[in-house]
Amino acid sequence: LFNKAKIFSRLFPIYTISGFLLLIFIFLRMMKPALRLGGAFKLVYIVNIVAFIAHTAGLALRGYVSGHAPWSNSYESLIYIAWALSLSGIFFSRKSAISLALTSIMAGITLMVAHLSDIDPQITNLQPVLKSHWLTIHVSVITASYGFLGLCMLLGIFTLVMFLFDKKNPEIARNITEATHINEMSMILGLCLLTVGNFLGGVWANESWGRYWGWDPKETWALITIFIYAVVVHFRFMPKLNNQFAFAVASMFAYFSVIMTYFGVNFYLSGMHSYASGERIPVPGWAYAMVASMVALAIAAYFRSGKSARL
Repeated sequence: LFNKAKIFSRLFPIYTISGFLLLIFIFLRMMKPALRLGGAFKLVYIVNIVAFIAHTAGLALRGYVSGHAPWSNSYESLIYIAWALSLSGIFFSRKSAISLALTSIMAGITLMVAHLSDIDPQITNLQPVLKSHWLTIHVSVITASYGFLGLCMLLGIFTLVMFLFDKKNPEIARNITEATHINEMSMILGLCLLTVGNFLGGVWANESWGRYWGWDPKETWALITIFIYAVVVHFRFMPKLNNQFAFAVASMFAYFSVIMTYFGVNFYLSGMHSYASGERIPVPGWAYAMVASMVALAIAAYFRSGKSARL
């Protein structure tokens, strides 16, 4: 049943298309404020709720088939991150239609990445160190934070794109403020989950290896990520960085630390967390193009932002 259902591969177009449709309606409303979004938002909201339920059922079914928590390897962690992204969008959807649109798109893209040929979806036996209840607790908490921090990156990009438009348009200014507020709330929640997950990992490490901390690459990069987001969250207390533009740029680039913690350590560094790794994957050309595009967006938005509002 699980193999025939192909739940995760079929959810990819549902998430992506519904997210893009809602994003298009949001941009249309910016151009024509009189346009009503109620019907489009309800439709996408219902589609995402149904997709999220199916996604949850798929994770539960995979967990039942495998006999362990369904986030023990690269493929499973990706589909779990997509689940967390969908959850974060639904969580903030009542306050922001933008969040629902962006997380829906990102959840679809994450599921697509999970089904690339370089990532093996096969259900395998757990290594001895993973046969612990801490797999369910530690990994679920720390990986869920990636979803909420991923929302921060998307909202940062969205805010910078909005700066490229005419800020005198009250609808654009409202969306910038709305995106910044949701961004800050999502970052606080993601940082809390990441910090708690890191402490829980220390408890598991003590049970498995007899020490709480060993400067393993995975542990070290998780700590670096916590420090980076802790600094960004405190931008409001730094006079020169207490503005929407700086927070958006930091939100966008801070996620590279999460990517390094997840992908970089798993595939390019060796350590005691190698059970979550796979074969070395070459960095695709589009990744460099994406980074260059983000830098260009930040520079262009800088010249258009002027004196952006405070957080």
